[in-house]
Amino acid sequence: MEVAGSERSGKIVAELTDVSKAYGDKIIVRHLDTTILRGDKVGLIGVNGAGKTTLLKLILGQEQADAGTIKQGSKLQIAYFDQMREQLDDQASLTDTIAPGSDWVEVNGQRKHVMTYLSDFLFAPERARSPVSSLSGGERNRLLLARLFAKPANVLVLDEPTNDLDIDTLELLEQLLEEYTGTVFLVSHDRTFLDNVVTQVIVAEGDGLWREYVGGYSDWERVRHRSANVVSTEAVKSTVKSVAAPPTVKDKPKKLSFKEQRELEQLPVLIASLESEQTEISAKLADAELYRNQPDQAQKLNQRFAEIDALLMSSLERWEAMEERAKG
Repeated sequence: MEVAGSERSGKIVAELTDVSKAYGDKIIVRHLDTTILRGDKVGLIGVNGAGKTTLLKLILGQEQADAGTIKQGSKLQIAYFDQMREQLDDQASLTDTIAPGSDWVEVNGQRKHVMTYLSDFLFAPERARSPVSSLSGGERNRLLLARLFAKPANVLVLDEPTNDLDIDTLELLEQLLEEYTGTVFLVSHDRTFLDNVVTQVIVAEGDGLWREYVGGYSDWERVRHRSANVVSTEAVKSTVKSVAAPPTVKDKPKKLSFKEQRELEQLPVLIASLESEQTEISAKLADAELYRNQPDQAQKLNQRFAEIDALLMSSLERWEAMEERAKG
């Protein structure tokens, strides 16, 4: 899977120094300092009304700060997912939605047949000429993603993208964002999605205070709970005499069996083989003549491609789980 890229932005996407913003008596941002670099994948976390969208607009230069300075980087090309939700023409076909008047779409400087591109987004070739009105809600979202990622951009903004997505589309979006080389801003309440995608989070901590943490939602939670535990422990120590507790016996992590060890050694070979087969299938599906002359074969190849995707996902998850057990 590839994502349409544009000219790279400058190394610094945005630099905020002592930035503050308020609407009347409501303080949205208070004395924020942060620097967003090219390639960062930033999650914004906060309750509804905390000002996530306002902060995003400040970072991207669409709102002016009341105090402090904001510098945007050069050559920014921004694409919004939320803005595209109402832009589908129900009477247009899927191919015309992606590549109006053409059988080709350009992704990262390479021409790809629109049928192949749509198959990357789980659309069978026979659906490509169907009208948008025939799509289910999940399929419409996949078509929006296909349209978004075919648009040249080096900054992606996704405001609550997971709200209406089915599991297949959600997994596809995660994969696309992991491989995307530009900068991503993600506003979401989906902690698992944030964990899988972002490299850092900016969290609303009340009264206009925003703080930046490395990692995803779970990493922030661990740091937050650890800080709270430290404060709680210190308070207890100051008022209560500590009593030694009997040592507890920790369960030892179960080691891999001989059979599992052999499986762990063979998994990288299996994954490499599946990826190689998938690459070969992609090359065949890129040939437009295949759909005209051998539609049945094209369908079989698309089915096998999907099967390999599922096998790769399960193999990678198995490999990761076994690696963790092997390391204890």
